[in-house]
This record gives sequence, C-alpha cells and structure tokens, in this order.
Amino acid sequence: MERQKKEVVIIGGGLAGLVASFLLVKSGHQVILIEKKVYPFHRVCGEYISNEVRHFLKRNGLFPDFIDMPQITKFEFSDTQGKSVRLPLDLGGFGISRFVLDEWLYHLAINEGVEFRTGIQVTGLEFDRKSDLFHLTLSDSSEVLAPFVFGAFGKRSKLDKSLNRRFFFQRSPYIGVKYHVKTDFLRDTVALHNFHGGYCGINAIEEGKFNLCYLGSREQLRHYGTIAEMEQQVLWKNPLLERIFKESEFLFDKPEVINEINFEPKLPVENHVLMLGDSAGLITPLCGNGMAMAIHSAKIAVEALNEGKSREHVERMYAQNWNEEFRRRLAVGRTVQKLFGSGRGSVIARNLIEHVPFAANLIMRNTHGQPF
Repeated sequence: MERQKKEVVIIGGGLAGLVASFLLVKSGHQVILIEKKVYPFHRVCGEYISNEVRHFLKRNGLFPDFIDMPQITKFEFSDTQGKSVRLPLDLGGFGISRFVLDEWLYHLAINEGVEFRTGIQVTGLEFDRKSDLFHLTLSDSSEVLAPFVFGAFGKRSKLDKSLNRRFFFQRSPYIGVKYHVKTDFLRDTVALHNFHGGYCGINAIEEGKFNLCYLGSREQLRHYGTIAEMEQQVLWKNPLLERIFKESEFLFDKPEVINEINFEPKLPVENHVLMLGDSAGLITPLCGNGMAMAIHSAKIAVEALNEGKSREHVERMYAQNWNEEFRRRLAVGRTVQKLFGSGRGSVIARNLIEHVPFAANLIMRNTHGQPF
C-alpha cells in the first residue's frame, strides 16, 4: 500500500479548499488536496460573490480580473404572487461561475506547488492520538498521513457520517437545482423570487450568461415526480419565474441537483479537523454570500495554522475566529429564512423591504461581513 506523509491534507476542492491550499503553500507548507471530481465541473451554487472579499483576493493574486465579470449593485425581491421591489446593495458584488473560477484557482494552486489528487474520494479518516497524525484511506487503496487536515468537502458528505456529525442524521426538506441560461435580465442585479416552498435566485455571470439556482422542496419533487413538472406546477405560480423559465435559453442538457441541504448548526472543528466553507456551516442562499464566507474561512484557517503554537492552540484560534466572524451571520440567516418560501411570509418580507428599507439594510449588514 502506497503511503505518503504531508503536512496538511485538504479534503475537497471547492472555493474554501482551493484558496486554503494556495495560501498554505505560499506560507511554506506542504499540501495535498483531494477532490472526488475532475476539474472543470459545475456546482450547485448562487455564483454571486460579495465584495467583502474583493480586496483580499486582489492582494493575494486570486482575483480573476481578466474575466469580464458583471458588477452587481442592486437587489430585486419578489413574493410568491410576483410583486417585486428593488433596492441598492450596500457592498454589492460580482458574478462568476464556479465552473470557470474553480478551474482557474485549481491551476493557480498547481503552479504554486499544491499536489492534487482528483477523481479520488477519502473513504476513511481517523486521528491517532498516539502518533498525533491523521490516517486517511483513499478510494484508490492508497493511504495518506498528515498532522493536520482541513475539511472542505461541502454541504454534506459521507465523511460527515463517519465523523458522527450531528446534523447528518437530521433529514432536510430541501433540494438545490441550478441552471445556466441566456435571458433578458439586468446584469447589475441579483434577484430572489419566492414560490411556495422555496425561492429562486438569478444573477449575471461571465460570457453574457446567467446563473439560475433555486432552493426547493424534496416533498414537492416527490409529489410531482420530475424537476420539470415541479417547476411548472410550483415555481411558475410566480409570474416572474414563469416568464424567466419560458423565455430563457437553457444551456445545460439537464439541471445540476443536490439533495439534503441542511442549515442546522455545525462545529468549525470536529475530531481535530478544521472545517471550512459549507463544511463548517451553510448560510441560507437568500443571504447571497456563501462563496465569500468560504473564502474568508480559508483565510482564518490558514492564519490559525501559521500562528498556532500547538494543535490545541490552532484549533482554539480557528474556532474562536470562525465563531466571531460567522456564527451570528448564520443564525440571522436561519431566522430570516422563515419569511421566505411561503405566501404570507414572502408578502411580509416584500412589504418590509419596500416600506422599511432600514430593516432590509440591517438584515444585509448582519448577514454580510466587512471587507478585509
């Protein structure tokens, strides 16, 4: 059996894992990143990044300014009846697909010296207290040993079950569905359209395309049998969504779909693994800054590893900094979500946004971070 010893192993090559790998190697660490898919590939994601991370990305050579990324400065919200309201975004952001961004970051990391193992899954993960090392077994029958592991394996993974993470054993009513489309929509606006049981976001990305991604109901899908039928019977009840679906050119052969999206609280450190991005906590899509949070979590994890004097110190620093930065934002997101995906709740939310803009801005400030 092949055995490798690395200083840091990162499980998962999404934004958090890629950014962390790049920063770690720049800091002098040896890094191996294990990703079960092969780049490039699509991810179910809103594909809108809050400007809170713009300066950080530029400082570290991680901002893809050679791509024509639409600058998003406005927010549109509609209730289940299709009545809408628009307002300016405080920080704003930019749109870019994960297909493009992740592959670009992947090549940057390779050029910097990160070792990648793609198309391979971690099938076992154990921490041995005696040796103070993690033992990872991979789907190609190899084994990797490392003193530190970053978990960046996303919203839900088989590893969550093997680590006995509490949220994994709680069923979730949500599914996520994503398309890329060409359509007639404002390129400076991110929109959130409600329907009974969920909500759908749309924003511009590169090459004149738009990302269309919604959080829906697993029970509704079971009831109607197919994604297409559920969309027509449920999403199209919102006239704005009906128009988008009828008048857009859909660019995927079939939608990207994920199941069991769970917004229950998670811990940023479990079984000595530093959890990054969605692995540490998933913010509700209506808040629109999950990608920024993934990037920021990578930054504070690398800082903890660089500055920590011992394993215990690294874990304590990361958990404390993660909680200070994200815990409240996640909690506010879960609370605000109760106003979405229902007729009455979405009408209340629309009226709040329209007539009490201060309240809407307060919610945005409490679900977004400050530029860093």
